[in-house]
Amino acid sequence: MSTIVIKNTRVVQTMEPIEVLEGVDIVIKDDKIAAVGPNAAKDVKADKVIDGKNRTVMSGNVCGHHHYYSGLSRGMLISAGPQTDFIQVLKEWWWRLDRGLQEESCYYSSLICSIEAIEAGTTSVIDHHASPSYIEGSLSTIAKGLKETGLRGLTCYEVTDRNRGMAEVEEGVAENVRFAKECDEDKKKNGTAALCEAMIGGHAPFTIPDEGLKLMSKACKQTKRGMHLHIAEDKYDVVHSHHHYNKDIVKRLESFDLLSSNTLLVHGLHLSDEEADIINAHKCFFAHNPRSNMNNHVGYCRVLPKIDNLILGTDGCGGNMFEEIKIGFFKHKDNGGPWWPSDYLRALTRANKLLEMYYGRKFGRVEKGYVADLVIYNYQNPTPLVKENAASHFVWGMSSNAVESVIINGSVRMENHVLVGIDKEKIFAKAAKVSAKLWKVVDKIKP
Repeated sequence: MSTIVIKNTRVVQTMEPIEVLEGVDIVIKDDKIAAVGPNAAKDVKADKVIDGKNRTVMSGNVCGHHHYYSGLSRGMLISAGPQTDFIQVLKEWWWRLDRGLQEESCYYSSLICSIEAIEAGTTSVIDHHASPSYIEGSLSTIAKGLKETGLRGLTCYEVTDRNRGMAEVEEGVAENVRFAKECDEDKKKNGTAALCEAMIGGHAPFTIPDEGLKLMSKACKQTKRGMHLHIAEDKYDVVHSHHHYNKDIVKRLESFDLLSSNTLLVHGLHLSDEEADIINAHKCFFAHNPRSNMNNHVGYCRVLPKIDNLILGTDGCGGNMFEEIKIGFFKHKDNGGPWWPSDYLRALTRANKLLEMYYGRKFGRVEKGYVADLVIYNYQNPTPLVKENAASHFVWGMSSNAVESVIINGSVRMENHVLVGIDKEKIFAKAAKVSAKLWKVVDKIKP
């Protein structure tokens, strides 16, 4: 049994009830927090002691929706046609990128996305993957990058018919089921040391026919996992559902028994109030991705205040949740929304409840019995930091620049800004070569 002690530090509990504890010790035994409090480390024989003086410890952030496949797209140099609406953006950019991905590019996408998440204080990522030219085994490749960096991650393959019809749908469902079984075996073998989990992914309702939703529903029941799906990101998805199925999107999903408490729906900008009520009735989780919505110019999600299980994601815009929560809050206020920093912090930390469903453990607090996914910050507050204003400090003052050390599942993954067991310089140099090769392939792919 390994023991880590963080001595004489400040703890900010970001998941309700919010608390600020000063001058406490944190004792970590293996992958769990064993004790928190003044002198909690007294007489404890530790394998590692971290001086927490003038530091702040919080539970790690969770990215509620990511696209690791976009990891090598930064600054992508390709010839592309008009992108004046969302469908053109997909066809000219993202759907060409994902068709170019192969095993090597998926692997390096996973590595760099995981590294950047850790450096930003994100300890868990919920990924949504696509690589139509490399489906079988692709989720294991994503998981390989997660495991090698030590980041906790859930991933899935986004089922779609957009390239090869039902044959592609069936391959996507099969990959989701195969990987879920792989995760089950990993848990049997490694117990709580297993970092990766699975969901049953789908791209969006407008690229999944009824037969595909039927197969996904069967896969959810077979694997005991929930669905992870984009819905109503653009008005086109809504119109398509009305045109081809004569149903609202959410009612169509409900008819295939795809809405449950472990379901994750994403975007939902153009849902009706009735659909929001149905989502709440089924206790589904719902990921808001403000930066992506702004970038794709798809509008603003007006039903946000109605959603009970709202969480925050990035939709592929990196793993930095400090950036996401700040921009999300400011955009919300600019749009006349009623929420304060505490409402956004509540949404950010709520993703821990989704983790609990998949891992069967307690996440989100620096407290005895919780998983030791922790971040140590060098945050020097210029004004008092107390429980009444902790959310305001998080949104207005804290940033990823203050991330100093990161512990995931009781293992130190970054210490004093240095990644542990990871040669970042070598990985990023190789990723640049892999991405340049990928871009040449993508440039030749026709929309």
